[in-house]
Amino acid sequence: MPYIVSTGIAKAPYEYQQKDILPIVREMFSDRFPDIDRLLRVFENTQIDTRRFCMPIEHFAETHDFKRKNQLYIDNAVKLGMDALKNCLDQVQLSLNEVHHLFFISTTGLATPSIDARILNELDAHPHMKRTPIWGLGCAGGAAGLSRAYDYVQAHPDELAIVVAVELCGLTFQRDDKTKSNLVATSLFADGAAAVLVSGDRASLKGKLKIKGTMSTLLKDSYDVMGWDFSSSGFHVIFSRDIPTLVKRELPKTIREFTNFYRLNEEIDHYVIHPGGKKVLEAYQKSLSIPVEKLRLAEQILRENGNMSSCTVLFVLDRFLKNEPIQKGEATLISALGPGFSSELILAEGV
Repeated sequence: MPYIVSTGIAKAPYEYQQKDILPIVREMFSDRFPDIDRLLRVFENTQIDTRRFCMPIEHFAETHDFKRKNQLYIDNAVKLGMDALKNCLDQVQLSLNEVHHLFFISTTGLATPSIDARILNELDAHPHMKRTPIWGLGCAGGAAGLSRAYDYVQAHPDELAIVVAVELCGLTFQRDDKTKSNLVATSLFADGAAAVLVSGDRASLKGKLKIKGTMSTLLKDSYDVMGWDFSSSGFHVIFSRDIPTLVKRELPKTIREFTNFYRLNEEIDHYVIHPGGKKVLEAYQKSLSIPVEKLRLAEQILRENGNMSSCTVLFVLDRFLKNEPIQKGEATLISALGPGFSSELILAEGV
């Protein structure tokens, strides 16, 4: 079975408390909603303390066209992606040229050549490295990228694959979008990057977790649950208030199907969950009867960083691997939800 060998993260340079962001949001929405102070309680209810962005807070007080925002995405995605990749490889003192395949994950900007090509160019990687840029999976992208790396090293058991996820959600901010979805988004999303190294079972590098299997699920006719609506000014968030309800309704049967396939009848020992928001975590906890303590790391990452889309579950995985004791044979469920409406599940086992 393939192994999760190492992880690395990169944090955006500008850190702000939730209270630092409130004045801009109040000014932006006050003429649209007479009850703005009541709506702004969403900032307190997120249970997020701090978030990081690639641009200073003054940037968000101004209107920027899509071309400007996307160029900032390219410049910052390359830098943060390189930092996360190098941090991941440094954990095991590995050269990039010893890696065979790079999977790049993002949904918050556009680039052709893709960001992975630019990262490999900057790092002077060997010219024959395989690369797969994956776009459009949103918050599910980190887990999905890990699944696709698993697929690759299953087919190439002597090789190594690295997943790099970069999301600059702050750059999608729409100052002139006065919808409630955009208001909620201003309280949740942030920037970051993460990387995970995966090895085939015949490669020399091993890790604390081996992957037993994965499952991707797409809910039919659910396009309007989350995603982007595009205009000349860029990305406008689609964010349904029904997400927690869908989690409670769909996730238990999906996970049952997954664990039954792998004949996992005993309790899952560890949960590495994408913390999309407080209500999503509560929906996980209640619908699956997960002890609150087992979601502690996901809650910590959400509180300290906000929702960094695809990177967030990899931040949880990074903290889990570096701080938690994992016994041989213990089952770990890695899970993330995204547009589509979709879910990605990964079952791993302690080595």
